[in-house]
Amino acid sequence: MDTIKTINYVLAVVFFICYAYQAFYILVPFIIKPRPHKEAVPHRFAALISARNEQAVIGQLIDSLKRQSYPGGLVSIFVCADNCTDDTARVAREHGAEVFERFNPERVGKGYALNYLLERIDAAHPGKPFDAYFVFDADNVLEPDYIEQMNRTYSDGYEIVTSYRNSKNFGDNWISSGYALWFLRESSYLNRPRMRLGTSCAVSGTGFMFSQKVLDECGGWNFFLLTEDIEFTISSITAGRRIGYCGDAVLYDEQPTKLGQSFRQRKRWTKGYLQVFCKYGRAMLRGMFKGSFACYDMFMNVLPAAVVTVLAVFANIGGFAYAILTHQGAAVVLASALGLLNSMYLTVFGIGALTMLTEWRRIYAPAWKKLLFTFTFPLYMLTYIPCTVAGLLSRDVSWKPIEHTRAASLAEIRRAAKKAV
Repeated sequence: MDTIKTINYVLAVVFFICYAYQAFYILVPFIIKPRPHKEAVPHRFAALISARNEQAVIGQLIDSLKRQSYPGGLVSIFVCADNCTDDTARVAREHGAEVFERFNPERVGKGYALNYLLERIDAAHPGKPFDAYFVFDADNVLEPDYIEQMNRTYSDGYEIVTSYRNSKNFGDNWISSGYALWFLRESSYLNRPRMRLGTSCAVSGTGFMFSQKVLDECGGWNFFLLTEDIEFTISSITAGRRIGYCGDAVLYDEQPTKLGQSFRQRKRWTKGYLQVFCKYGRAMLRGMFKGSFACYDMFMNVLPAAVVTVLAVFANIGGFAYAILTHQGAAVVLASALGLLNSMYLTVFGIGALTMLTEWRRIYAPAWKKLLFTFTFPLYMLTYIPCTVAGLLSRDVSWKPIEHTRAASLAEIRRAAKKAV
């Protein structure tokens, strides 16, 4: 069955061609120094928090916002208690946020909640008093200088800025650590080199800022796909906006620990990427042909990996089934598939090991867990294969809330590094 070996080889070459530039990204932080900041200008910010049944964690986020080194009088905190059946709204109010409750079982998802929240803020605070808006998830906790650092990058001229995404619960298990290591890699070896090269970064779910100017240009928050963060990113880039990155602004969030929950979330992400491609694919291609490297970068992040993954899965399953039925070459097909998986494991292990090495001091978990979960990181990434196949082929994929229970302060997160549990 040399045909399967050839197919696997061709798919590997295609994957390499599409993503070889990311290998260059790894070198960029070591050879290009960051540009110095301009003088920071005070801005008035609104923090937007979309929360669905988050009574256990939302208080910690609001408290960390109130403990910021940035002047408190310049930061207002708003919460959308979205279709809640618990005491999220009460807890948020008790901690000092202005809360709007939303009940709409038809339009479900973070995009709808943010749109509703912004409309309510506009009605309650006429005259557009805010220069820019932060978007946080209810489970987040911030370093005390988070807003101060983000304001510095905003003052440099970036109308959209994303931050460094760390984890509250890296050490829970191989799933939470897999998520965390991926987001750390995204911060340090995707967004950081993009920023150094002067191309556009990407927004990732939470921990980002956009200006009132951007909101006006977009005609409000009109991003309702399953991955509204990627939709916002690509809409902005294809419109000619450049997204900045602030690596000194550190945010912690809670990662899933259950495989079933993780599978549903990543299946939604895959379907969301497909939705984004269907909506913005032509715009990205036009940008690429006009010389926009950022459009090429985002195009590669949205589609090819998923397509190559699905083709590889069906080619190897089909080839193995054919070989068994015809009593020829089954061992060759199996060996080829295992070789492909081994190559993937080693490649992803290298990425994870580099990220772990350079971000070691910023990861709050016992040393032995950091080492162990470096080896399990490729296994976590390999579970993307069934998630990707299911996401691309499933028709019924919808947004579902992720349960958050880890109510931890910044001090408690840091103490996790000293626990050998």
